[in-house]
Amino acid sequence: MLNVTDIIETISMIREENLDIRTITMGISLIDCAGDDIKSVCDRIYSKIAKRAERLVPVGDEIEKMYGIPIVNRRVAVTPVAVIGGRFSPEDYVKIAETLDRAADTVGINIIGGYGALVQKGTTVGDEALIESIPYALSSTRKVCSSVNLASTKAGINMDAVRRMGGVIKKTSELTAAENSFGCAKLVVFANAPEDNPFMAGAFHGVSEPETVINVGVSGPGTVASAVARAGQCDLGALAETVKRTAFKITRVGQLVAAEAASRLGVTAGIVDLSLAPTPAVGDSVARILENMGVSVCGGPGTTAALALLNDAVKKGGVMASSSVGGLSGAFIPVSEDEGMIAAVKAGALSLEKLEAMTSVCSVGLDMIAIPGDVSEETICGIIADEMAIGVVNSKTTAVRLIPAAGKKAGDEVVFGGLFGSAPVMPVSRFSPDVFVNRGGRIPAPLQSLKN
Repeated sequence: MLNVTDIIETISMIREENLDIRTITMGISLIDCAGDDIKSVCDRIYSKIAKRAERLVPVGDEIEKMYGIPIVNRRVAVTPVAVIGGRFSPEDYVKIAETLDRAADTVGINIIGGYGALVQKGTTVGDEALIESIPYALSSTRKVCSSVNLASTKAGINMDAVRRMGGVIKKTSELTAAENSFGCAKLVVFANAPEDNPFMAGAFHGVSEPETVINVGVSGPGTVASAVARAGQCDLGALAETVKRTAFKITRVGQLVAAEAASRLGVTAGIVDLSLAPTPAVGDSVARILENMGVSVCGGPGTTAALALLNDAVKKGGVMASSSVGGLSGAFIPVSEDEGMIAAVKAGALSLEKLEAMTSVCSVGLDMIAIPGDVSEETICGIIADEMAIGVVNSKTTAVRLIPAAGKKAGDEVVFGGLFGSAPVMPVSRFSPDVFVNRGGRIPAPLQSLKN
């Protein structure tokens, strides 16, 4: 129960420290929409989303007004489309993507996720067709996001799928070149993808999830940065406690919104994802939290250790506040969406290699990173494989969202606007991994996968 002090403190967080509910995401199962006729499948998908999510936006508006808590996005995540697509052709899958886009417009949501596949151990005919369709689906729709799970601790890394996704990313970049290759910002590949993640572009409705569920994503890097600054010259144990207590308060706000939204919509209340998801706004940066801890510039020595402290304390605070913490829950480090990260790249303190090291201790991976448009497919595959290995060996979620910016070179900038911000184009190693990635096959699961 919130007391008066808690309420006043929460109001201050909202007004002065950019605290918000980043997303209310409704997960909708499409398993009962499967069939052999593409028109019938598309009709069922559209009807189900339009019916289940018809009140999602107005309910979000009502809660926002009732509690005075900003709710930035209303989103929908569906069953991975390859699961229900069977033996459809790539052209048929594009029709499904266009149906998802039309349904998103009808219910008024910001983004819809789930156009993807789970191929960590191998691919079906349907998986292969969907993966082939991704560049065309993302270039012909506005609100559809795609994710593909390429690896898991239990299965290892599907290097054939990694190799295929390198080409998909390049093709998506080419087809959306007129928009600074923005299609790639709607495409992410995973290791150990969670089934209840409310954040895009990686959200999908897992096959073990309820028929319909509400998952809420809370974000508060500005709030945590202010708390760290107020903590002053305490030791690191006390600093971790400060972050944990702040995360607890933020998560309680998310828990309140999740329960209220689920009740009003008459669906299952899912998880609260406490992920410190930054925005381009000054004061809403994960990089600035690390600098407030005492790292001179994000990317310099001490950055990975500071990020490990932050991520662990956030998770502990969230678990104290709610028994339904899930998704990713921790600290995101997307370059284009974090003004502090952008500044660090421009200062020469933050490289792609340092970001990779940081992903070993944070909640996601190499996120929203612009690279030169002429980077080869093989190099993209090598970057993906490295990140998948970190996730598989450490039994954690990792992801890659790279944007090979067509026509751009290292040192240039691409501008997306809104929450996606702008990204400095980062240099990439000139040494090719082509022989390694073209071997194909599967990197076996590590020994720690044998837990039966």
